[in-house]
Amino acid sequence: MDRQPERESGIVKKIMKYLKSIPQCFCWKEHGGMYGTAGIPDIICCFRGEFVAFEVKTATGKTTALQDVTIGKINACGGTAVVVRSVDDVKEVIGGLL
Repeated sequence: MDRQPERESGIVKKIMKYLKSIPQCFCWKEHGGMYGTAGIPDIICCFRGEFVAFEVKTATGKTTALQDVTIGKINACGGTAVVVRSVDDVKEVIGGLL
């Protein structure tokens, strides 16, 4: 029986659950649409005073050019913005900030 690949929304839910379990971590899911800002990463987080943004993709998902530019701007300003595909990817980023 073939297993369906995990959807981005499922990955986001798992990441949000993990982030909300961490002390000194405030995060929210950025919702797209006509009232959102195009290119903003899916999850915005403040961890121990550090700005962190996660662009969530599936195993085969690709970022858009606008997402790449936005990630670059956040990193250039001293924040941390990365593409993640799993909770383990997020744990690695958070671990690097400890």
